[in-house]
Amino acid sequence: MKVFNTTGVCVPKKHYMVNIENRLKKIKKLVDGESYFVINKARQYGKTTTLRALNQYLKNDYHVVFIDFQTFSNADFGAENIFSTSFAMEFTELFDHNDYEENTKLKNALKKLEVESESERFTLRPLFKNLRQICAVTDKPIVLLVDEIDSATNNQVFLDFLAQLRAMYLARDMQPAFQSVIFAGVYDIKNLKQKIRSEEDHKYNSPWNIAADFNIDMSFSKEEISGMLQEYEDDHNSGMDIEGMSKLIFDYTDGYPFLVSRICQLIDAFVYQRIEDKKLAWTKNGFNEAVRLILSEKNTLFESLIGKLHDYPELSKLIKGILFTGKSYPYNTDEGIIDMAAMFGFIKNQNGNVAVANRIFEIRLYNFFLSEDELRENDIYRASLQDKNQFIIDGCLDMRKVLEKFVWHFHDVFGKCGKRFLEEEGRLYFLLYLRPIINGTGNYYIEAQTRSMRRTDVIVDYRGKQYIIELKLWHGEEYNKRGEEQIVDYLNEYHTDTGYLLSFNFNKNKEIGVHDVFIGEKHIVEAVV
Repeated sequence: MKVFNTTGVCVPKKHYMVNIENRLKKIKKLVDGESYFVINKARQYGKTTTLRALNQYLKNDYHVVFIDFQTFSNADFGAENIFSTSFAMEFTELFDHNDYEENTKLKNALKKLEVESESERFTLRPLFKNLRQICAVTDKPIVLLVDEIDSATNNQVFLDFLAQLRAMYLARDMQPAFQSVIFAGVYDIKNLKQKIRSEEDHKYNSPWNIAADFNIDMSFSKEEISGMLQEYEDDHNSGMDIEGMSKLIFDYTDGYPFLVSRICQLIDAFVYQRIEDKKLAWTKNGFNEAVRLILSEKNTLFESLIGKLHDYPELSKLIKGILFTGKSYPYNTDEGIIDMAAMFGFIKNQNGNVAVANRIFEIRLYNFFLSEDELRENDIYRASLQDKNQFIIDGCLDMRKVLEKFVWHFHDVFGKCGKRFLEEEGRLYFLLYLRPIINGTGNYYIEAQTRSMRRTDVIVDYRGKQYIIELKLWHGEEYNKRGEEQIVDYLNEYHTDTGYLLSFNFNKNKEIGVHDVFIGEKHIVEAVV
């Protein structure tokens, strides 16, 4: 029986996978067009799985050599002779996986490379001379795939290797060359400044400026997720609503391959085991439990994200600004920090503005920032820890009482602070107060399309029930009434009758507290601080 896989390469015979054949067709068009290019995607985005599949997909038309730089040691990149010898050994060994037995000239050319690479004087120049000779006698064009290039990009010998590939590419109309060269990694090797030390900046002259643009979407669509779930359903007969479950998974992951597979894996391997009624595993309740589990676990993807925030303070500042202040950043990859955030997978382009890449990342990043030591020492957070047992009644969250206590504490702690402080910090402190109350049982996220300096909608999932809370800045009675009407529309969308409105009011004559507003059949609990 197949399983969902999140460790290592996915294998179609062993694992439930989305069908990536359309993606492979698009990549093959680039290969057929003799393009040299890089597949740059964040950690655990399916790069290696795609290259493995591409290796098989191209073999009818090409000889494919698939090299993994992760198998090279640091010493292999330490000197030109060592790298050239290591590359030649790997190339000849992997080329043997191709069918060429009757081609004597090709066998002799490969043997010649193997013998010459044993010389202590063997460097990049004789390496590429031999590679061109192999390309000249091969019965099928050669495609070179290189995975995990991040293992090499901070080494000068790799830059020299790229320069040789570039020279091969530019002279391909006069000399034999690879049909296509495809690199895969996180760092874009057209932007090697990210990894080269400052004193070596003078060496940066984009030896890979020949690369074609790679604009093929590597994320999973709702339709692709549905296809994978249909295969699972055919095997298990779980009774799931495939279309509804695919939409839920996509809404939270934005198709990020690891997150899609991990949520499915958690439902299949953990939620199913814990739920007495097994048919509930592949429902919204089971999905919410899987989301709770993934947000509480340590995995290599989340560790990588958090590590980058520690390594790059400007990146941390950018993400924090997006999450808490509602500040809008134009999506401009010419700006270094935006380019870096996109490269590491933190952000996406949403209507020309920067947005966090997906809902799972957003919640995890909120949790990270709200766990910082300086915030845990805050009076609002301490008050929430003391109050949190008051809000759960018969397993249900009393959101009205949450707002009542928050208003009281916020006014007590920050009532004398200025308007600017409240605009920039008010929402942060509501989320800081909310987190200990629902932590471990519920989740929350910000509805991306309503994130702005004037309005934010917080959606809280707690034991299968959703609470819609609109946070906004007070801009007069008329504006407030429009806010009430907006939340009614939102309640209709979520098929619920009760919503919550938290207004940050800077009017000196304001009346703080919580009161009820009824609009038609909708009940709005409105809190003012």
